[in-house]
Amino acid sequence: MTTRTVLIINAGSSSIKYALVDPDSGENLANGNVEKIGNPTGIITHKHDGEKFVVEEPVPDHGFGLSEVLRLFEEQGPSLKDANVVAVGHRVVQGGKYFSGPALIDDDVVARIEQLVPLGPLHNPAHLKGIAVARELLSDVPHVAVFDTAFFQDLPEEAARYALNREVADKYEIRRYGAHGTSHQFVSGEVSKMLGRDDLKQIVLHLGNGASVSAVVNGKAVDTSMGLTPLEGLMMGTRTGDIDPAAVFHLARVGGMSIDEIDHLFNRESGFKGLAGENDMREIWKLYEAGDQNTIDAVDVYIHRLLKYVGAYTAIMGGLDALTFTAGIGENDEFVRQHLLDRLAYMGIKYDHEKNLIVRNPDPRIISTEDSSIPVIVYPTNEELAIARQALTLI
Repeated sequence: MTTRTVLIINAGSSSIKYALVDPDSGENLANGNVEKIGNPTGIITHKHDGEKFVVEEPVPDHGFGLSEVLRLFEEQGPSLKDANVVAVGHRVVQGGKYFSGPALIDDDVVARIEQLVPLGPLHNPAHLKGIAVARELLSDVPHVAVFDTAFFQDLPEEAARYALNREVADKYEIRRYGAHGTSHQFVSGEVSKMLGRDDLKQIVLHLGNGASVSAVVNGKAVDTSMGLTPLEGLMMGTRTGDIDPAAVFHLARVGGMSIDEIDHLFNRESGFKGLAGENDMREIWKLYEAGDQNTIDAVDVYIHRLLKYVGAYTAIMGGLDALTFTAGIGENDEFVRQHLLDRLAYMGIKYDHEKNLIVRNPDPRIISTEDSSIPVIVYPTNEELAIARQALTLI
């Protein structure tokens, strides 16, 4: 069979991440990113065949950045002309109630993504820039949008609906949309294959600077921690996670803060950064070991929130068949796993301490012992491959 590839584009407000993926073998043939778009000096990093090429130059806009990426593919390889690119897959964070799966991008889909900007103000405008530029520069292949929210679009009403006045909620489309859905769908599906069962009750912990947890039954999501926006749920690197909404009223009335200031505080200056002054987990554990009380408190809050969601989702599903860690912290932070699993021993969960110490390993692995009541798995997420595979379903 002729090799076919999918070019993945994830456009941010001042960046473009990209990868060239073989969806059949799962191989990542090349990847890179464009950073500091609009700054005096931008940085473009292109990785291929074990080599890394870095270009530092002004990148005035996304169009110039993507043009440079295409140039690097031709100059440094692999050539897109020879790679049989059959689709361009675009990551889109917010698909609202409209997209329960990938969508072949046309003007109507673009208009709908634009309509959802109020629900994804930090992400959707950047995705729209990337889509517009890529459709112009790569006009001879189909473009597919893959939505972070799609896996959670069909959540049960009891999980999706907030106890907010129904008319107001429906008018302004306020419900639980979730995020990281591409990762949760990919990982839960791969765990089902790994354990040879389609009827699993799973909890997937996607732990990175942004973090979310999902409950998945028989391959379908039944709950997730992120809500209307990615702010709800677990404590994160810079986000509060769950907080009494009246804190907003209090800070506005008593603190005299504007809505934009509160938004910035909750999203950018809270979480580990707000409690411990750091949001790099390597630095967090150094401070923790040094006995810094603010950091110890921050770790305790973080683990407490994880415990709360694991317990709640186990109850919602009526049991648990697999607990999986994924994403940067989930895959590579043995101390987070240790602290959580020690607190879950009451459930009969037992883990192999030596296996738990393994980090920076791209291979999925079971770290629980054979006599553990529940398998505990570390499964590296691969959102690029998931996007590539979803894109193929439409072409």
